[in-house]
Amino acid sequence: MKLNARNANAQKLPSGKREKFFWDDDLTGFALRLRGEGGRLHRTWVAGYRAKGRYRRMTIGDYAKLTAEQARLAAKQILGRVALGEDPMAERQRERLGAAKNLRAVIDDYLAMKESVLRPASLRGARLYLLGPYFRPLHTSAITEITRADIALRLNTIIRDRGRITARTARAALSTFFTWAMKQGIVEQNVVAGTEDPGPGESRERVLTDAELRAIWNACGDDDHGRVVRLLILLGQRRQEIGGLRFSEIGKDRDGKPVIMLPADRTKNKRSHILPLLPLAQSIIDSVPKRDGRDSLFGDRSSAGFTAWSAAKADLDKRLKGKVAPFRLHDIRRSVSTKMHELGVEPHYVEAVLNHYSGHRAGIAGRYNYAKYPTQIRAALALWNDHLRSLIEGGRRKVLTFPQRGA
Repeated sequence: MKLNARNANAQKLPSGKREKFFWDDDLTGFALRLRGEGGRLHRTWVAGYRAKGRYRRMTIGDYAKLTAEQARLAAKQILGRVALGEDPMAERQRERLGAAKNLRAVIDDYLAMKESVLRPASLRGARLYLLGPYFRPLHTSAITEITRADIALRLNTIIRDRGRITARTARAALSTFFTWAMKQGIVEQNVVAGTEDPGPGESRERVLTDAELRAIWNACGDDDHGRVVRLLILLGQRRQEIGGLRFSEIGKDRDGKPVIMLPADRTKNKRSHILPLLPLAQSIIDSVPKRDGRDSLFGDRSSAGFTAWSAAKADLDKRLKGKVAPFRLHDIRRSVSTKMHELGVEPHYVEAVLNHYSGHRAGIAGRYNYAKYPTQIRAALALWNDHLRSLIEGGRRKVLTFPQRGA
């Protein structure tokens, strides 16, 4: 029979049977399914077909919600796709699988599978770019719903806030992940592939002058961002390391002197780092109000550290009012390094201050030199802090003796 509203409604489930299919004579593969369950009779429209050697039976919809003609039209569309070599039911299953998992959940699966395959440095990089702030706004989205436009928007934000080099590396990490997800059948395509390559970016050579450093210092407000920027000027560390500073990371060394103890999981090279807290930096940290149940010095309660970089930097630039040529916060780190060298600090001690394992500690030399240089780091920062004090206060710099090799 040709299924229609009248005869479909008239069909009954035979006695003793839990399920019965009534197939349409005009459209092969279109049927009404009756199924008894819990004392109730369920009527649904279905489409049956064979694809890739497997028989599929795909639910179209509930009898009470779709008319016979609406169900017939849907069945024609399904069977038409089968004729073109597609498998609509398998595709629906893949979509459901993808929708059941958000981006973060699939990233976790990916990293777990790659843990025994990737080299430690590669695994750290993948975790940094996939779990870090770069694509965090997309973490709660279903992976199958993420579009090329979503990725492009995030890349543009990374370029603006962190530069083209970082954006290019982040894009490569995400593209590798989506290629894996595609091979796993979780997504149908790599949505990163069609986005614009941020390009290699230009190597930064910007070094702030003493006058510019003084202007930036004076323009800093009495807020989280102002304190972070001043600590960056004093200590020469990376902005995330200072912006994410915790009260539990502030303590004392063996001699009872105050220090910042950055754990390995919060440094770029995954090496712990100890920095002396000299009076000026200590006074800034002491000015941070403690909040019950919160370890982070900076940022609001919803974040683990300071995160409002773009808006705060824009406000700082407005206060500078053209006194300083365009700069990035990372230029401060380069400037501190350059000026320490100019003050006579030996290169390997500057690298120790910056927690760099390159230059004098790269290659074979680095395998036989694990010295932390605590005395030399303290002396280098004392020399730099004295130079800053003279810039800020306009006084004369004290004469400090820098410990030489072996001191």
